[in-house]
Amino acid sequence: MADKIEFWFDPSCPWCWMTSRWITDEIVPNRDVEVTWHVLSLNYLNRGRDLDARYAKMMEDALLGAQVSVGVGEVYGQEALGNFYTEVGNRYHPGGRVNDRDAIVEALEALELDVALVERAEAGEFDEAMEAQLKGATDLVGTDVGVPTISVNGSAFFGPVVTPTPRGDDALRLWDGAVLVASVPGFYELKRSRDKGPSFE
Repeated sequence: MADKIEFWFDPSCPWCWMTSRWITDEIVPNRDVEVTWHVLSLNYLNRGRDLDARYAKMMEDALLGAQVSVGVGEVYGQEALGNFYTEVGNRYHPGGRVNDRDAIVEALEALELDVALVERAEAGEFDEAMEAQLKGATDLVGTDVGVPTISVNGSAFFGPVVTPTPRGDDALRLWDGAVLVASVPGFYELKRSRDKGPSFE
């Protein structure tokens, strides 16, 4: 029986992007898994928190990409949402255009999706659904987390946070280890300081 992966993302996050490519490029072809995509808006997650001005502006700029992602999923379904994340993420991260409105439009156009989703998102049409998707993640892992948040067969965790995207045997070992530790009752956290920034190799 296939393992059920639920993956919460915010398209603006470079760390989440690298983890998502680990899932799509390395785990899906090599393990018996099914992926369901959800949006965890970092803007919504951080509302009401005391943020420094730079990060607060980044959260403001990140909102539209999350809103449109929810709209794609609501209107076109799971496959389209996964494909949209790939298209917009390639423009945001390797393409160096994070939170660029034109990159969102181009990603929709590349998939022949209705670009009016941008205006519908800006009007707040998908905000209620975005709140629900955020709650789906925080109900599982709490609010002291972020993206990526992953659930495997109902066992959820924040992470893994990696750079660059693991490939080959490293990718599969990381998957097997992450699933193992997340399945242990009472396990909460492994962490060490980051000494490298995001690398989109």
